[in-house]
Amino acid sequence: MMNFFDLHCDTLTKAFQENKELYENDLHISLKRARKYDNYIECFAVWIPDEIRGDAAMNLFNRAYKKLVLEQKSNANNFLICKDANDIENFVKSKNKCGAILTVEGGAVLGGKLENIKCLREKGVRVMTLTWNGSCEIGDGVGVTNPNGLSEFGKKAVKEMEKCGIIVDVSHASERLFYDVCEISEKPLIATHSNSKQICNHRRNLTDEQFRIIAERGGIVGINFCKDFLSEKKSPNLDDIIKHAEHFLELGGENSIAIGSDFDGCDVPDEIAGIEYIENLYEYFLKKNYNQNIIDKVFFGNAYNFMINNLR
Repeated sequence: MMNFFDLHCDTLTKAFQENKELYENDLHISLKRARKYDNYIECFAVWIPDEIRGDAAMNLFNRAYKKLVLEQKSNANNFLICKDANDIENFVKSKNKCGAILTVEGGAVLGGKLENIKCLREKGVRVMTLTWNGSCEIGDGVGVTNPNGLSEFGKKAVKEMEKCGIIVDVSHASERLFYDVCEISEKPLIATHSNSKQICNHRRNLTDEQFRIIAERGGIVGINFCKDFLSEKKSPNLDDIIKHAEHFLELGGENSIAIGSDFDGCDVPDEIAGIEYIENLYEYFLKKNYNQNIIDKVFFGNAYNFMINNLR
């Protein structure tokens, strides 16, 4: 058995949208199929689409949050919502089968109201992606032509997030937004599901400089399984995932890379078409003669240590 810590999935959002259960379903992730792992911690994101704004965005979050709470009640023996570092440490000691960290993908959830940051924190949100691909009150995502950086509200939001203990996630951020965040943030940053632009020149991937900045500041980057972010070829495979990991390792990222699968939020290679296939990817790293200590860091240790250090 192995340990697995995933920095990003959209399974909660999809289960909520399609009225499916987390324990057994036809999604990329189910608790039943994840039982094969010794310790499994998943960051379940509530995705806020670009077209949902204002109070409707927070309303969407609240409904998805209720779904998560109901799922914990239904799966009390193998599902635990972790709201801080102590919860994560206790989860690992207890050998419960799935630890859940609640995140939000899209700062539009705030509806332009700083007080909503505290509301999110009270419900257990510990990571928030500042934007999705478009614009929101915080600033511009990677899909915006000639983007601006952080708005004045966005600058206040980053400060308030750090004050409240919500980690700033720069996946989906435009480069200008990314550098604005770097100027004002005081705590480590996370890119929950972003690959290397050097390996695949996609707007959603990180430049070498961006990766180095995140790593040097004690942050972490989760490798994304999305086909479009892995390779420009038609059918990416496990080798392409390894290429991104290898490049980040070459940049000094041994303690700064993890997995951010993006399960249930994108099209993934057939070879890793669900949570049960993570074991195969782990074995593939071993076959490529990677040091097991490094592999264990990528699949669990780095994400675990980052969260323990930043979710106090």
